[in-house]
Amino acid sequence: MKVVSFFAGCGGLDLGFEKAGFDVIWANEFDSSIHKTYQYNHPNTILCKTDVRQLTANDIPDCDGFIGGPPCQSWSFGGKQLGLKDERGRLFLDYIRLVKEKHPKFFVIENVEGIISDKHFQTFLSFLKELESEGYNVYYKLLNAADFKIPQDRNRVFVVGFAKELNVSFEFPQPSSTEPITLKQAIGDITTPPNFYTDEEVKQSEDGLQNHDVYCGAYDAKFMARNRVRSWNEVSYTIQAQAKNCPLHPQAPKMVYIDSNHRAFVRGYEHLYRRLSVRECARIQSFPDNFHFVYTNILDGYKMVGNAVPPRLARHLAMSIKQALAPTLNNSSIVLVGYYKGDEQLTQIIENKLYYVRAGFRRGALQMPVGVKPRFVYLHYRKERHYFKVLDAEPTIMTADELKKIGFSPLGGIYLTFKISTNEITPHHKIEIKGVGVNRAIPYLLNLKR
Repeated sequence: MKVVSFFAGCGGLDLGFEKAGFDVIWANEFDSSIHKTYQYNHPNTILCKTDVRQLTANDIPDCDGFIGGPPCQSWSFGGKQLGLKDERGRLFLDYIRLVKEKHPKFFVIENVEGIISDKHFQTFLSFLKELESEGYNVYYKLLNAADFKIPQDRNRVFVVGFAKELNVSFEFPQPSSTEPITLKQAIGDITTPPNFYTDEEVKQSEDGLQNHDVYCGAYDAKFMARNRVRSWNEVSYTIQAQAKNCPLHPQAPKMVYIDSNHRAFVRGYEHLYRRLSVRECARIQSFPDNFHFVYTNILDGYKMVGNAVPPRLARHLAMSIKQALAPTLNNSSIVLVGYYKGDEQLTQIIENKLYYVRAGFRRGALQMPVGVKPRFVYLHYRKERHYFKVLDAEPTIMTADELKKIGFSPLGGIYLTFKISTNEITPHHKIEIKGVGVNRAIPYLLNLKR
């Protein structure tokens, strides 16, 4: 199933959906300091760098779902909580606008717990009501990342909506374990000393553990107002986007209480107090070590990691969405509408009992949604039409060289191949060919019951 991503950041939400089998075909992120990181880790996704306020439905490719987390600073308990009075808060309305214009089958919205606080709850409900009035069944729930084998307390609100005509029954994922993942399990094996930075340019190399960089700026009074250390046998505090507010490494003892507005480092152990590195934060967020964060300013590293949805939590949510949508994918009525180039190629198709289409992201390639398996192939050339049953709906990957060995003439690359019956059948429904001219050569899937 194809999805597009908004406010994509470095792509934590996107990575989780990819791990669940979704195809993130397009993403939007305006912050230029993030672009290299997103493109490095999501090379097959088209990255749109336009301000979301300037986007319209025509700018967004056809897709099954929207995913995204509008900026949270306007709703956060740690901010001024200006809500829609803040320009960043109003970006939530642009996400809703695009959902209304494009009307995907489903959408996902992620935001901070503060959006359902007493101060903002009525505004939050007005967002949901607007989406409901546009033809969606809307669900929301507060999820803690720690309940899904992610080593931090991180409460976030998730909103999921499905087009009412799909008649979908949805349940949020249930906690995966009663035993939390501890800091020791998550980062205990990182024993290499980190690199320390304040304002100087970060020098990234390809050697060793990537992004093991620590911000060593001063600790302000607000930071020192409470304990910032969690022990090795606990989960972390929330990984935040501001480097100065990053939790401290569990190698240090917990901070000493002085008064209600002041904690202090334990005397004699001051040398043990340091912030978690960018890589340690990424581990705690459930990013794999091969996910590379590209930055020259260390503040950008913390920002990208802290703003992300933990990929492991995103995967759990994506799997629940996938399960909810499964009944809507009636494979018995799915037809692959394809093109052939004349009698000679049709003869080859029938003799080999095989039809092939381009795979990947080249022009004319077929994007196979998760869970959808065609049962029939409808081939067209000029005014000729031929309809065959697919014998094995699960396609096989073949290279151009392999296809040439059995008599075909593909141009190059890799292809999806489908085994078909040689006996033509009659369609039970009228099938109209989409597109004109050269566009007729682009294969697509058609659900005859929709």
